[in-house]
Amino acid sequence: MPTIKFHQDLRVYQKSFDTAMEIYQLSKIFPKEERYSLTDQIRRSSRSVSANISEACGKREYEKSFIAKLTDSEGEARKTQTWLQFARSCEYINEEQFKILNNQYNQIIGMLVNMMSQSQNWCTFSSINKEEK
Repeated sequence: MPTIKFHQDLRVYQKSFDTAMEIYQLSKIFPKEERYSLTDQIRRSSRSVSANISEACGKREYEKSFIAKLTDSEGEARKTQTWLQFARSCEYINEEQFKILNNQYNQIIGMLVNMMSQSQNWCTFSSINKEEK
């Protein structure tokens, strides 16, 4: 496992952050009547994926807390997929946009599940510079 000094170094963090930014840009064209419902919800859940990954990294010393935050992140990713379905059904995004974003979240979920299944490797601090702790 490569040395990870910061949560921003993780591919899953980078992918989730970039995907949340894509959703932000797309959601700018949602109707005004969706501002406090779908627009707000999809932005919050998509951003929460990255935020929970960040928090999980800060809790690596406690494996159960690490897993719990990654589980929260997975849940937010799945919630975002549901909001994407609503956006597609309401015709705020097209089928191609939906497929791309939904697939990106499937990849993110897969990465999170892998991290959780290998949590002992992430929580040992063997690949982390201990002087920075």
